[in-house]
Amino acid sequence: MSSNGQPRVLSAPSGPTAMVFGAGTLPAGHWFDEHEHPQHQIAWAARGVLTVETAGGHWVLPPTRALWIPGGTRHRTGTLEGAIMHGIYLTPERSPVAYPVPTMLRVGRLMHELFLHLTSDATTQDQRERAEAVVFDLLDPVDVIPIGAPTPEDPRTRRVAELLRADPGDQRTLAELAAAVATSPRTLARGFLAETGITFGQWRTQLRLAASLPLLASGLPVARIAERVGYATPSSYVAAFHREVGVSPARYFTR
Repeated sequence: MSSNGQPRVLSAPSGPTAMVFGAGTLPAGHWFDEHEHPQHQIAWAARGVLTVETAGGHWVLPPTRALWIPGGTRHRTGTLEGAIMHGIYLTPERSPVAYPVPTMLRVGRLMHELFLHLTSDATTQDQRERAEAVVFDLLDPVDVIPIGAPTPEDPRTRRVAELLRADPGDQRTLAELAAAVATSPRTLARGFLAETGITFGQWRTQLRLAASLPLLASGLPVARIAERVGYATPSSYVAAFHREVGVSPARYFTR
């Protein structure tokens, strides 16, 4: 990791795809500020679990998953428990592949080793150029529904959003949360709908499911996940997950 907190750049090859590689260790709780860059990016963690947030969703990436982030997409990346992050950046005009929206990718054993090979200081430029072509051949999109709860801008609704992000298991009702930020339940309900496009209840469900994904990716039992994100029983958590995402929690990272 460089002194400014950004992953260090290992190389900037001049081959046909002009990939640039970055790698670094992210401490627990570390988040990069929201940003964008002209290059496409493949975000991946060799160890730990990464989270990437965009306007269109919340993506959680154990080592078996990576995320293609199209150039120009505003996003922020972080980790709950710490991770070894690898970033591969691709010049759009030289990339033979271009997914138009953030796309989760399957990372099998061969892709895992190729990513390590590409981001190693010991790998020569000729070796990198040969490996790049194989990476593009192996890109394997995973069809998943992104989960996410957009952050409202109004000070009162934003404050409630911050309270619930800090503790997704908070059981306070809309009325109790409204009292905590000195507004009425009706005003708060209207604010969430106007600013996020969904009701407060739907927003809270999305928030809880998003908060559950890093725990799910780390292998925590479903019963403990349900309790930590505010569900009274494991079955109610599984039912909400299946209703919103279309698959059970157990299948989300194995499809």
